Amino acid sequence: MQFGIAGAGFSGAVMARELAQAGHQVTVHESRGHVGGNCHTERDPDTGIMVHRYGPHIFHTGNERVWKYINDFGTMQPYNHRVFSTIGGKVYSLPVNLLTINQLFGRTLDPEQARDFISEQSDSSITDPRNFEEQALSMMGRPLYETFFLGYTRKQWGLEPTQIPASVLRRLPLRFTYEDSYFAHPYQAIPREGYTAIVERMLDDPRIEVHLSSPFDPDQHDRFDHTIWTGPLDAWFGHRFGRLGYRTLDFEEIRAEGDLQGCAVMNYGDLDVPFTRISEHKHFAPWEQHDKTVAFREFSRLAGEDDIPYYPVRLAQDKSLLQTYLDAAGQEPRVTFAGRLGTYRYLDMDVTIADALDAANIMQRAIRARDRIPALLAQE
Repeated sequence: MQFGIAGAGFSGAVMARELAQAGHQVTVHESRGHVGGNCHTERDPDTGIMVHRYGPHIFHTGNERVWKYINDFGTMQPYNHRVFSTIGGKVYSLPVNLLTINQLFGRTLDPEQARDFISEQSDSSITDPRNFEEQALSMMGRPLYETFFLGYTRKQWGLEPTQIPASVLRRLPLRFTYEDSYFAHPYQAIPREGYTAIVERMLDDPRIEVHLSSPFDPDQHDRFDHTIWTGPLDAWFGHRFGRLGYRTLDFEEIRAEGDLQGCAVMNYGDLDVPFTRISEHKHFAPWEQHDKTVAFREFSRLAGEDDIPYYPVRLAQDKSLLQTYLDAAGQEPRVTFAGRLGTYRYLDMDVTIADALDAANIMQRAIRARDRIPALLAQE
């Protein structure tokens, strides 16, 4: 079969690889001038630092299959991600852990004392949190919530925490030890040669043809036996039912000698600071040495028509509109929707790869059985 794939991020690249290895011809169209999607990395010509061009990406997973798969395409260098936050002129450790609690409250609590103390702070009357704020108040109480999450969340989402689903906060840990690793997965790494090199190797197959700076036109998908769309779900339909909400990011570059902040990521939770965080990219490769530094202030806002969408908002009204698009997608002939944008889900890289591997397997089984390939292969 001849497959057409819109997008050369992880979803498109993994599916292209798997289908090509199964003997199919694959044509990938990528609107940008590089592969890798928002995970794209490149060497800064002045400093030699590996820059995560669309914001930092840390690979973390507990999925053995995905871990083995990505290691087939490059060296994954172990990396333990740590995040700090500047609030009210003080620096704290994140995610919230025993050090953070003792710092904020000026205590020397041990784990059990801290657990009891936060239990007293928490709002036990909230048994079924309906939104981000209620989840925070029931989980940690008002002081921790207002210090570390209220201002940052307003800036990151452009919304009041009462408008954001409780599930957003449930992904973040609350620890009663001094463990300050941001992620808890057993495998945490960054590719030694960057993510773009990984994706380039995935696409390095004689049955795969890649066209850069070449947007995929949905009106021409009949050129292929089957199309895989990893762009925004609503864009496939020309936004005919309305636009789904996405957030986008703006970056302000900082260049300096030496070390700017001494860590990879520093959050800024105060509302009077307009950016959400500063990422200093040489710290994402501590195995390298650089005399100069490159960092980026990060500003979050609602994506406009011409902006790069980073992640879905998924408010109540978006979920209603999403269902309309999902119903329409299910009726599309010879098209499969995949990836973070194509399924309108917030996916980490490992889940993106796992979904793509599963999707490719489902497609191949359908082809062998002469069944219709499903339009939607995964959805929350």
